[in-house]
Amino acid sequence: MSPANEVRKSKAERTAEARENARKIREAQLAKDKRNRLLIGWGIVVAVVAVLAAIALVVTTTMRDEAQRNAPIADQGPVPTNANVNGGVTLLANTEVAKTDPATVNIADIPAAPATPPTEVKAPGADAEAGKPVKVVVYIDFICPVCKRFEDTYGAELTKLRNEGKITLEYRPLGFLDNKSTTNYSSRAANAAACVVNESPEKYADFLNTLFEKQPKEGGSGLSDNELKKLATEAGAKNIDSCVDNKTFRPYVKYSTQAAAATGVSGTPTAFVDGKQWGTGDSANIDFIPFVQTAIDAKG
Repeated sequence: MSPANEVRKSKAERTAEARENARKIREAQLAKDKRNRLLIGWGIVVAVVAVLAAIALVVTTTMRDEAQRNAPIADQGPVPTNANVNGGVTLLANTEVAKTDPATVNIADIPAAPATPPTEVKAPGADAEAGKPVKVVVYIDFICPVCKRFEDTYGAELTKLRNEGKITLEYRPLGFLDNKSTTNYSSRAANAAACVVNESPEKYADFLNTLFEKQPKEGGSGLSDNELKKLATEAGAKNIDSCVDNKTFRPYVKYSTQAAAATGVSGTPTAFVDGKQWGTGDSANIDFIPFVQTAIDAKG
């Protein structure tokens, strides 16, 4: 039927049809709005659940990490390969490190601290024979800013002297400043260094330098264990993941820290040259390298 022959709807029919179409559109819109509200509602529920799950994960992880950090450290444990019972690693020329025999340490073996710390402390191995390299021992803490300044000031010259065979350079990392971080960073970093010397002694000096280059500020959390592992890998050391995770040498760090205090070491850096402490008595106003050079010259 052509448009001309179509039966025209009455006004009432057109009005009714328009109302029906409007009703259908309105109902469709209402149904769409309802679906949207449901979707939004479920989306909010899912988002809330996800947020709560994330919060729960963070809280659980934090509590677990806190428990691990605060777990008691054993009083006895192994000494790293290539380290000594005093907490030290002795650097020789280039990448060579002094070899040591396997050993263990026990807090019970530390003597009582002296009532009055001496002004000059003899380090083990003091008074080396004439003609032998001068023995330099430095107690350090990896979060100690003064230790970093010591390394920045004297590190290059000390490296030169040991490469020339004039000195041996023994570092003894301590956990003196654990209370300067929220994660016992000093002991954790010292443990990581012990892990490196145990696995890759030729990379120990590089790792020590890296720890000072990346030194965190006091008062924070310090570098995480994962960051310490990554720095060791970047320094070229073998994998130390399990050593760090298991806190293998934390008893060793605990022992060396308490042993240092028992011998009168009260802060870091503390340095000895053939048993004579730098920074006390006649050496109080002498820069460290001239102090070392005097000992070298005395041995001819």
